[in-house]
Amino acid sequence: MSLKSNNKIETNKYELEVAVDGAAFEAAVEKAYLKNRKNIRVQGFRPGKAPRKMVEKMYGEGVFYEDAVNALVPDSVPAAIEEAGLKLVARPDIDVVSVDKNDGVVFKVTCITKPEVSVSDYKGIEAVRNVKEVTDEDVDNQINSVRERNGRTITVEGRAAQNGDTVVFDFEGFKDGVPFDGGKADNYELKLGSGQFIPGFEDQVVGKNVDEAFEVNVTFPEEYAMPELAGQPAVFKCLIHEIKAVELPEVDDEFVKDVSEFETVDEYKADIKAKLTERAEKAADAEVENAVFDAVVAKLEAEIPQVMFDSKVDDFVADFEQRLSYQGLNLEMYLQYTGSDMAKFRESFKEQAEKNVKLRLALEKIAELENITATDEDIDAEVNKMAEMYKMSAEDVKAAISTEMLAEDIKIRKASDFVKDNAKIA
Repeated sequence: MSLKSNNKIETNKYELEVAVDGAAFEAAVEKAYLKNRKNIRVQGFRPGKAPRKMVEKMYGEGVFYEDAVNALVPDSVPAAIEEAGLKLVARPDIDVVSVDKNDGVVFKVTCITKPEVSVSDYKGIEAVRNVKEVTDEDVDNQINSVRERNGRTITVEGRAAQNGDTVVFDFEGFKDGVPFDGGKADNYELKLGSGQFIPGFEDQVVGKNVDEAFEVNVTFPEEYAMPELAGQPAVFKCLIHEIKAVELPEVDDEFVKDVSEFETVDEYKADIKAKLTERAEKAADAEVENAVFDAVVAKLEAEIPQVMFDSKVDDFVADFEQRLSYQGLNLEMYLQYTGSDMAKFRESFKEQAEKNVKLRLALEKIAELENITATDEDIDAEVNKMAEMYKMSAEDVKAAISTEMLAEDIKIRKASDFVKDNAKIA
């Protein structure tokens, strides 16, 4: 293999011309013949025994060229890229320029490379750490959530429906006085205030009583799924059969014993407050980290290839699809359920993908500028942590992963710690 030329044709885009000489090409052709001859039938020869020249005479001199050229790519192209000193961020595009039995093969290899970046003023980034104060109301709200989970449903008598109640009712929808498909149900259960029905519907059920016939006047949203109803006014005739509410348990020592490991209300409240305070501290730390990292991204200067953003979106989509599989779903089903499509779905990851790519490039540069490295001890510690997590031996973990990539991740983590440690937090 020889690298004949290395030309920069755009920012972060190079075109290489790579040549493989005639001898190497001949060896690849011979290897392709040996690999395929068992499947070749030539009259007068046993299967797999026909001489190469006879096969080429029968099927054409270039019968094995495609296989030979494909076999040359995995060694010659990476070697040329390494010789050119390029760091790629996507698979190269490879075109065959010429194939000749004497002169060999010439490839044109188009490469998208990692961008040159600069980042400055990353020390002393200022950020404000705001820790939300945990109030008695916050504690009470937490306890009320537990009460709701432990409440019992009762039938309400002697009063009208209220927000939070569940009504069992019949309804039928009319447009211009004519019933429409899908607008009728009997003994339907609707929790008022849940937002399950179109805007304005549930509000008009509030205040109505059992056995009371009434009408609900609404207008369907412009983006409603059924085009014939979108943006149209409608009237629903309704009749309530039952009103149900959740009866919450009293907050006393017996309730506390049932829902926690504590004996008294005071102990339970103190524990909730401590946990909410810890959560508030972590939330404040996360906000500071995001602010610091946003500042780092803002200080990055680079012309980043679009393929890097697209690749990160691919990662997000693949991760989401894997999590769906744990629930017995696939991405196609999810998009149907949510009324979305792949273009909109990918667009939802665009902003986060751009931030992630930019932040990593900035942290890589900071690691370089600050001579941050991943030591053998760092790598061993990370491998041991993974081994414990996945119940594997350290040797098996090392065999399954790229320690080089692991080292890069450790450097990124150290660089992020460096930036946060050097930030000025008020």
